[in-house]
Amino acid sequence: MPATRSFRRHIHSMLELRNYVALGNMIRNYPRFLDNLKRYLTTVGSYPYAIEIRTPIGAVAPILYSYHDMLTANEIFCRLDYRADNTIKAVLDVGSNIGISALYFLTRNSTSRCYLYEPDKRNTTKLRQNLKSFEGRYQLVEKAVSDQGGMVDFGIEETGRYGGIGLQLKETIKIESLNINDVIDEILAKEERIDVLKIDTEGAEIRTIESIAPRNIERIRRIYLEAVPTHDLLPHLFDQIQYGGVCQLVRRNAQPL
Repeated sequence: MPATRSFRRHIHSMLELRNYVALGNMIRNYPRFLDNLKRYLTTVGSYPYAIEIRTPIGAVAPILYSYHDMLTANEIFCRLDYRADNTIKAVLDVGSNIGISALYFLTRNSTSRCYLYEPDKRNTTKLRQNLKSFEGRYQLVEKAVSDQGGMVDFGIEETGRYGGIGLQLKETIKIESLNINDVIDEILAKEERIDVLKIDTEGAEIRTIESIAPRNIERIRRIYLEAVPTHDLLPHLFDQIQYGGVCQLVRRNAQPL
């Protein structure tokens, strides 16, 4: 995604319902609303930047390192791309980046637990800093997760937001990928269920979801993936909603999150 967005594009995007949701939540969640709105619309502002955010368990102030992180914070805390309520207990977050999505899940209540997977060590250093107050409630594994296990080529770029398996970017590194079923098996040995499975892996999302074994998919309540599928995913179990660039799979007959 380009580093800048035109003002015209922002105005056009405000016609979408999800962006009205975002604007309302920016007013509610950002004590420095006008400053953050300016940063979001114009890209103006220096970084690193500690963005104060109101949450159900009190204010937090994660460090953002670029305009791209400002986009992430707004998408998660204001646009509610990964909406969750205060009943969540266990979250599997694949592609945790610098910890903004994990921070959202951990601040829905004081007991939720997150299992985080992020292979880019530049991101995990920042993630640990942003989640410093939540040590003991999250587990971080510095590996990728996909439909395959073993060593893979992983493309990275300077922002840390857009890296992924097999992507041809500025630099390619070798990392270990874990099979999604091995990861879920390990979590479900400790948890009754996974309330939210979030996957943001820059291209591997759909094939990863489709490789989840029936024994595991039955114990997942909601799935968020950064993808726009051209076909229905798991239609026998989930209702599928496209929320902008996020595909939301909602388990039928499950209580809302």
